[in-house]
Amino acid sequence: MKIWLDGALQDVESARVSVFDHGLTVGDGIFETVKAVDGRPFALTRHLDRLTRSARGLGLPDPDHDEVRRACAAVLEANPMPLGRLRITYTGGHGPLGSDRGDHGPTLVVALGGTTRRPDTTAVITVPWTRNERGALTGLKTTSYAENVVALARAHQHGASEALFGNTVGQLCEGTGSNVFVVLDGEIHTPPVASGCLPGITRALAVEWTGAKETDLPLDVLERAEEVFLTSTLRDVQAVHRVDDRELPGTPGPVTAKAMRIFDERSGEDLDP
Repeated sequence: MKIWLDGALQDVESARVSVFDHGLTVGDGIFETVKAVDGRPFALTRHLDRLTRSARGLGLPDPDHDEVRRACAAVLEANPMPLGRLRITYTGGHGPLGSDRGDHGPTLVVALGGTTRRPDTTAVITVPWTRNERGALTGLKTTSYAENVVALARAHQHGASEALFGNTVGQLCEGTGSNVFVVLDGEIHTPPVASGCLPGITRALAVEWTGAKETDLPLDVLERAEEVFLTSTLRDVQAVHRVDDRELPGTPGPVTAKAMRIFDERSGEDLDP
């Protein structure tokens, strides 16, 4: 296995990042997860644009898109696989043991791992913790992910693959690594970015391609929605068959099934929409 670290491919066994890297010591970093099909990344331009938005939100230097593209291409060529999770990590670099940054410049890592196609349906739970829609990191895809780790572990304990958060004013927000959509009276709705959710790449494409409406939704909409589905880089569009103790149909409902077909067709036609 080969990874890209600071300008070159390296063997995964010998590649090293400093123990003083700010991404490790204080979570001062950002990342993107990109789906790779037969060695080709999906929606890479959108992911790089969001990487830059996240960098600016943290006050990091803009990542060099040409370098990141070269790194992605080199890693994909060195590690052929039918379906992969391409991970781009960009941190504050070597720094002091505190919140102040050093002056060594950022660290760039690109790595690839194999994955499999997700099931058509899944179970989710809601959790008692909230997203802060007014926080400094809101809308940024940062490496400060421990809150998601805790929530996802609880989901797994309850036989679910995802945990859903509300925000501080009781609105539906997002999952630990996904965006959430609901069907009401046959129409698709998803929380707006103002709710505090991450502006997901797959979310944006699903909104464009299905005509979904961005709507402020109370968290309890999950108790009455006709259908619920998730979107993310590795899920694409995935139906939900259980929310907490509420059982929904075991197969994708008609609106979700149509959204799944549309996404499969459109993403198959253009790998960089």
